[in-house]
Amino acid sequence: MTASTSITQVSALATHTALSVWTLANNFLVVLVLLAAFFLFAWRFGRGPFVALMLSLYAGYAVYGVFPYLSLLPAAPAQTVFLAHVGVYAALSFAFFLILRRVIVSDFLYIGPFGLIALSFLGAGFLIALAAHAFSVTSVYQFTPQVAAYLVPAKYFFWWFVAPAVGLFIFAR
Repeated sequence: MTASTSITQVSALATHTALSVWTLANNFLVVLVLLAAFFLFAWRFGRGPFVALMLSLYAGYAVYGVFPYLSLLPAAPAQTVFLAHVGVYAALSFAFFLILRRVIVSDFLYIGPFGLIALSFLGAGFLIALAAHAFSVTSVYQFTPQVAAYLVPAKYFFWWFVAPAVGLFIFAR
C-alpha cells in the first residue's frame, strides 16, 4: 500500500465521519438550539432562575389551557395563528416566571453540570412536544423525521410533558 493510497483512505474516512456528524447535528438542530438556550440561561442567570423558568412553563400552560379569550385571536393564516397562540403562552409563562423568581431562592439549590445538561434537554423536548401538540407548529415548521419520531407522536406527549418535573425532582438538591 502506497502512502498516497493511505492518505486517500484517511481523507475519505475523515470526510465521511464529518458528514455523518454534520447530518446528525442538522437533524437535531432545533433540539440542540433549545438545549443550548436553556443551558446558557442557567449558566448566565443561575440555577434558581432556571428552576423558576422550568416551572413557569407548566404554570403558563395551565393558565393558557383555560384562557377565555383565545377565540379572539386570529384564525388564519397558519403562521399568524401559531404566533398569536405562542405569544399568549409566552406572556403567561413570563408572568409566572416573574412570580416564581421571587419565591424560588437559589441559596440552597444545587444542580450539577450533568443535571443542568439533562434538564436543558428535557426542557427542549417539553417545548417541542408542547409546540407540536398545543400550538400546531407542524403547520408552520416541519421537523426532521428523526426529531418527529421521538417528540411529536401523541403517545409520547405525556412523557415529554412530565419529564422536566421528574428531572427537577432528580437533579435539584
